[in-house]
Parts: sequence; C-alpha cells; structure tokens
Amino acid sequence: MTVIVTDTGFGPDTWTDDMGTRADIPSDGDPMALSDRLTGLDLIRVNFPSFADGRGFTIARQLRLMGYSGRLRAQGHVLADQYAMARRSGFDEVEISDDLAARQPEDQWRARADWTAHDYQSRLRG
Repeated sequence: MTVIVTDTGFGPDTWTDDMGTRADIPSDGDPMALSDRLTGLDLIRVNFPSFADGRGFTIARQLRLMGYSGRLRAQGHVLADQYAMARRSGFDEVEISDDLAARQPEDQWRARADWTAHDYQSRLRG
C-alpha cells in the first residue's frame, strides 16, 4: 500500500486511471517525450528510486515550464525533509510506502507543509 502526502497531511490514493490519463516517468526519463500528450494527462508520476537522486525535481520543474498544469506526483523515496523542495519544484503531492510513512510520521511532513516559509532565497531577499 501507499500513502499520499499533501499539505494537509497523509491520505489514501484516490486516483483512478479509467481513461489512460496517467503517465509515469522514471528518474532518468525525458519529460519532452510527453510534450505532445501533456494536455491529455491528468496525472504524471515521477519516480524517485533513492532519496539521494534529485533528478525528479528537475523533471517536475521542466514539466511545469512546458505548461503542464495537471496533478504532478513524486513517487518513491522522498523524505519529509525534501517535501518543501518537492512543492517548490512543482509537485502537488508525494506518494510514499507505508514503511516510510511509519518511519517518518505525518507530523514530520506537516512541519514542512508551509513550504513557502522554508524558502531560504526569499528569506535572504526579504
């Protein structure tokens, strides 16, 4: 099973892909491969095979710059400490395993839910 993390905390995965409107991108994938399908996709999941593999953050940013406005989900080994970065790069939510959710409970994720407050560049400019 998996847990979906949003700014409001943990929740179940309510996504149903009845019409084939979901795409999965591996961490070494090219978001340009989806450029002709972006308007027809409601959910794109970007895989994080390791918490040390940050390529998914770049993929999310590229997808948003390409004009993708649908639901963008980080899937896999994303840590609570990385939640603010995931949100700033364009992700709407994070999909984690039940095991990771047990090791990093909801309060650790919710502590980073005000992701704009954890933006050090804004603090430096302000």
